[in-house]
Amino acid sequence: MNTPIRRLSVALLLVFGALLANANYVQVISAADLNERPDNRRVLLAEYDRERGAILVGDEQRQLARSEPSNGDYAYRREYAEGPVYAPVTGYYSFVYGRSAVERAYNDILSGADDRLFVRRVVDLVTGRKPAGGSVVLTLVPAAQEAAYAGLAGKEGAVVAIRPQTGEILAMASSPSYDPNRLAGADEAVQQAWDELTADPEEPLRNRAITNPLPPGSVFKLVTAAAALESGRYEPDTSVPGPAVLDLPLTTAALPNQSGEPCPAGEGGRTTLTSALTYSCNTSFASIGLDLGADALREQAQAFGFDEQPLPELNAATSPFPPDPDEPQTALSAIGQFDVAATPLQVAMVSAAIGNDGVLMRPYLVESILDPELEPIDTTQPQSTAKALSADNADALTQMMVEVVATGTGTEAQIPGVAVAGKTGTAQSAPERPPYAWFTSFAPAEDPQVAVAVVIEEADVAPTDISGGALAAPIAKAVTQAVLDP
Repeated sequence: MNTPIRRLSVALLLVFGALLANANYVQVISAADLNERPDNRRVLLAEYDRERGAILVGDEQRQLARSEPSNGDYAYRREYAEGPVYAPVTGYYSFVYGRSAVERAYNDILSGADDRLFVRRVVDLVTGRKPAGGSVVLTLVPAAQEAAYAGLAGKEGAVVAIRPQTGEILAMASSPSYDPNRLAGADEAVQQAWDELTADPEEPLRNRAITNPLPPGSVFKLVTAAAALESGRYEPDTSVPGPAVLDLPLTTAALPNQSGEPCPAGEGGRTTLTSALTYSCNTSFASIGLDLGADALREQAQAFGFDEQPLPELNAATSPFPPDPDEPQTALSAIGQFDVAATPLQVAMVSAAIGNDGVLMRPYLVESILDPELEPIDTTQPQSTAKALSADNADALTQMMVEVVATGTGTEAQIPGVAVAGKTGTAQSAPERPPYAWFTSFAPAEDPQVAVAVVIEEADVAPTDISGGALAAPIAKAVTQAVLDP
């Protein structure tokens, strides 16, 4: 064999070797990732010819999403019985635009591709039975979800409710919402709906409850109060500064109370820690933040879940605490401004941990997974993630929060016969837009069954009427009542 032929043979062997390696890489190593790609039409075609499992909610297992026989090009079409109410959670399932939210995160179960359904698939193959997907049962309480959605009507904002002892998410609503039925087909109407939804400046496809960290304002004072109590240097009746205006160090700027007056229930420019929380005194909590320092505030925030991603399966955003604030920035951070940002889910986690004797539970949205015969194959177990503060300090902070609702800025959240622990917040944002209105609470204070966080980003009210107590607290009250008395 002469030299040119040998060289050609070697080159051909290398080419065939590369092709063989690439085929193995695609078929073995990359197979799962390729199957998960939303633009993989081959997988979608197979899925659309199979009955997809349902997304269920409530003890009676109401079907939020189900596959119905179709007379079109595909055997089944996805239907969403209560569309916009649950859309931020269920997401959409579209031949053209893929999947989102639970439809995406639990696609393997819903489509029947999950390894836990392998035996079922083998039996189907042998018996000739038509393959079907498993179902997902959500932790949502329908009455609470509907109360949250109704409360947000005509507003931009979000609501999250959590069961403190377990981390179950009882409500997750976002407004404005959308109807996922409009994206379920494969015709021109789907493209028109997608174009409208993605062009809408109000971003109805965004789940504001978990993907939109915003300045939390005064609801972050719960974190600062927890850090103060955990330091051992503060108790609820400890005297703290409460002037009308606080001069910020290293700058000529000054921080005022929202009222422009000294903090109530105090003398000589001072008040107590409880009164400072009850009346949401900026100068008091900024002073406490300066005393504790940024590291203590950051450590406490992280104990509540800041700087870590909750609900990774739904791509929830991380709520950040600034990495290295100077003194004036630390003062502003202590009142939930500067670069502090939080999602409603994160704020609800703070309240839930306080109500759960200081123990933070991992939030979760899926209660169980069922096979096609609706038999359980997996159930979520509650899991604690951190001890955010001691039980004694959690109880002390609870009593302070009860005072906020009983006599302070949170009276709109009062429920007759129920002790509600809460905190209002009004957070400044960009100069050209109104503030964000926040409220968070849990109840009953002595044995919490639900913790709620509400944020209102935009509402059709005068800027002077925007406050957590006026806009957000009534929604939290309605959701709490829906859980306590469904």
